[in-house]
Amino acid sequence: MTKRYILKKDHLKGLLRKLARGNRLVAPGRTRQGDVLFQEVKSVDDFPLELDERPQESPKSFLFPQEEVLFRYRLRDDGTGFTFSRECTPVPTVFFGLRSCDISAILYMDVVFLRSPRDPYYMARRADSILIGMGCLHPGEHCFCNATGTGPFLEYGYDLQLTDLGDRFFVEADRAKGQRVVEQWPQFFARATDKDVNEQYQLALEARAGFKRRVYVETAFNKIKNGEIDEAVWKELALRCQGCGGCAYICPTCTCFTIFDRPGSNGEGLRIRACR
Repeated sequence: MTKRYILKKDHLKGLLRKLARGNRLVAPGRTRQGDVLFQEVKSVDDFPLELDERPQESPKSFLFPQEEVLFRYRLRDDGTGFTFSRECTPVPTVFFGLRSCDISAILYMDVVFLRSPRDPYYMARRADSILIGMGCLHPGEHCFCNATGTGPFLEYGYDLQLTDLGDRFFVEADRAKGQRVVEQWPQFFARATDKDVNEQYQLALEARAGFKRRVYVETAFNKIKNGEIDEAVWKELALRCQGCGGCAYICPTCTCFTIFDRPGSNGEGLRIRACR
């Protein structure tokens, strides 16, 4: 059962400091160039946290890097073959300020990488992660998560979900990890009142009514599945493709990858997995 709390905004930095102890803290921040990107927080007090503007990318790279070393290999001294040593050093990570679409994309990757046979590299990172989401009160001009059932607020799948109520955050704890955060640092949280619950409910309704775009995903899917798309459409899209593979990396739900060896010296090398 989802439990509801209140977190005063004055207490947010204190909570983030606690979360950053023993964990890698990842949150949306504004760069010197003005972009809002998910970044590792080195110092909570100095980090340019940005919770109003949506990040320009997903946090995918922290769970499924664009490039990672799977194995180191080395030619045996007798030249009869190779020895392999697996590379996997996951860091416990707290993701703060995720949007509903970000969390939904992670849940999709869970389906791909955590079903049998499980991917040990993704599983190690995911097992040590906490997902703290931020409900979208003002959907973007081109947003359509309402058409895919992935926002602007989630009903499940998050550890904690925050709603901005002005001077405080309404906090929902869905999974055990989120509840443990509240229980570990209860000094930052208070029980939500009926007034808080009603205010959050009203804001969520207004957010769902704020979409400017109407996208019919199921209709489009059926047209593709049934071959009802004119061939000229695919040709036009193909002409735009530069073959760079960037779409596989930037798409938050793409799980495509390739594996290759990168030889070094003295019979040693790396086996690499690349999202491209």
